[in-house]
Amino acid sequence: MVVASPSLIIHHLVLCQQDARLLGHRLAQAGTRIVASLSQLLGQLARVSNWPLYCLFCFGTELGNELFYILFFPFWIWNLDPLVGRRLVVIWVLVMYLGQCTKDIIRWPRPASPPVVKLEVFYNSEYSMPSTHAMSGTAIPISMILLTYGRWQYPLIYGLILIPCWCSLVCLSRIYMGMHSILDIIAGFLYTILILAVFYPFVDLIDNFNQTHKYAPFIIIGLHLALGIFSFTLDTWSTSRGDTAEILGSGAGIACGSHVTYNMGLVLDPSLDTLPLAGPPITMTLFGKAILRILIGMVFVLIVRDVMKKITIPLACKIFNIPCDDIRKARQHMEVELPYRYITYGMVGFSITFFVPYLFFFIGIS
Repeated sequence: MVVASPSLIIHHLVLCQQDARLLGHRLAQAGTRIVASLSQLLGQLARVSNWPLYCLFCFGTELGNELFYILFFPFWIWNLDPLVGRRLVVIWVLVMYLGQCTKDIIRWPRPASPPVVKLEVFYNSEYSMPSTHAMSGTAIPISMILLTYGRWQYPLIYGLILIPCWCSLVCLSRIYMGMHSILDIIAGFLYTILILAVFYPFVDLIDNFNQTHKYAPFIIIGLHLALGIFSFTLDTWSTSRGDTAEILGSGAGIACGSHVTYNMGLVLDPSLDTLPLAGPPITMTLFGKAILRILIGMVFVLIVRDVMKKITIPLACKIFNIPCDDIRKARQHMEVELPYRYITYGMVGFSITFFVPYLFFFIGIS
């Protein structure tokens, strides 16, 4: 029997180690080439070849973003029906808040890319289950029909067409954009139906309380603050945290503004004897006043938002000793983001239901 010397064994071990390193290096190079090839392939797949479809789904996904909300709810409150607008906001705040909190509890990641091609990356830091876009896209059209049918005169078939078209457009857009799976969408849809079934009977009671109760503003502000403080348990920064504070602040501001407006008699809901309401004839005067209200109101709201941002962010940084050189980085601290979002959008909501209607009354276009 031949026994190898220790030096020979060590020499063979060194050679094996070198071969393993060489093999690992080649595997890493191969992996890099594969990733590069996949990236190139995905880049080719991400090129838009059907622009009408792409634009349609971009519009669908915008129906769940801030730009849509900041135009949609004021339009209802200023031009169509303040009561319906306020109650839509109550439902929207409830649905979105529960959706965002559920995301942070379940913590399912977004669809992996590859194989999914993501055409939107802004909300990529959020969790995926359930889809809050799908929840909003389900809650708003259904609530619109529930709140307006019987209050306004129109054929029910219009609502039965609107609901599936609106809901399908928003839900399919999230899959097309690569931000959600089909399971996320189905869960968001069913979750919203459950929330509406449980809470919709109380919407009238909540709206009446917001307007008429003596201590409603203090209860509204305290409740929305408590919901915000006790719901943020994320270990890392996410757009979910700021969006939730923004939703709660907007809801609190709109509710408090409606309380002040009601007690000042600026906006009075029609009596039950006049229901169902008939739409007024569309004239150039009516159309012109509606456009004027939107333009003046939105300019005022955007000014309020920008002014409050410039005040609240540096103030929060100063109070909590956070460097304010990089505003974007400073906003990712919870101590800055939550007060800034809540106060800023609280004032935006208050402006929508009080300051702007008072301005319309003052210049004679209410």
